[in-house]
Amino acid sequence: MDSSYLLFLQNLRHAIGDALTPLMQWLSPIVLQTLMLIPVFMYWCADKKSGLRILASIRLSGALNSFIKLNAGVDRPWVRDPRIVPAGDAMTTNSDYSFPSTETTTATPVYGGLWAWLRNRWRPAAWLSAFMLLLTGFSRNYLGINSLTDVLGGFLLGLACIWAVSRLSAYFDAHPEKENAFLLGGFVLGVLMLVFLTYRTYPLKLAGGKPIADLTKMIDEAWSEIGGLLAFFAARFVEKRWIRFRAPGYSKKSFFICLLGLLPLYLTASYLKTFFVGQCGPLAGNLIHNALRDFYSVAGFPIVLALCFGREEVARND
Repeated sequence: MDSSYLLFLQNLRHAIGDALTPLMQWLSPIVLQTLMLIPVFMYWCADKKSGLRILASIRLSGALNSFIKLNAGVDRPWVRDPRIVPAGDAMTTNSDYSFPSTETTTATPVYGGLWAWLRNRWRPAAWLSAFMLLLTGFSRNYLGINSLTDVLGGFLLGLACIWAVSRLSAYFDAHPEKENAFLLGGFVLGVLMLVFLTYRTYPLKLAGGKPIADLTKMIDEAWSEIGGLLAFFAARFVEKRWIRFRAPGYSKKSFFICLLGLLPLYLTASYLKTFFVGQCGPLAGNLIHNALRDFYSVAGFPIVLALCFGREEVARND
């Protein structure tokens, strides 16, 4: 079924002269890079709790996605069926396994979280978020990069992370004294995941005498994603214990300050990753880059917000 569906879309793509291909190729970078700034801005400025839930869902889904990819070892569609020829240079740029779809896994907590937050505030924007989620998943099939199973797997993984984070958030609202123990347990589990991925022996799968996937690169990316989750746990502990900033809501002052705070985050994502990889190698460089990004988002810049707008008056749980 997967192959038939992808071949149908491939024929459609050729029939219209690849007219929609640039749009479909644009959808993945926009969700993986630019739109990731929206929940950060929400966390800082508009709704601290909702923004934190979306960020936690993104980090959790990213870490689990990289872990599952390496261990599931599902080949790309064109490896499974040579009749499938993806758009552009996808055969050379996608050197990892296929399941679950990374873009769909990431898009689900981003667009899904925005949909949940906007549905009672601005319905047109909420439904636009839902449409963009469906379109992002469909684009992976349209381009021939992921199968329908890959996309559905990414969607379900993202939904599971949203559900888990939502339930945990509600539990910690009722039992705030339990959160620190969970953060510590999550940090230890993340470290164990890294140890497992690093020392596990992976089967070498070949096609035409060449490796199907770049396992070294995939391990580097898994370290990056899981390292970001570890930094999130640490930053949440630091923010909750010592910073406790108050999201100021929308005003000219808060909007300008939070917008200014996004600039270092954007520059880090755009330029410092290359620097760290060049100086420390891909494994350590990606890990440091993601850790700095997430710590800055959750605990670094909130120090500025606490100084400018005050702190939450809540009981501390030492």
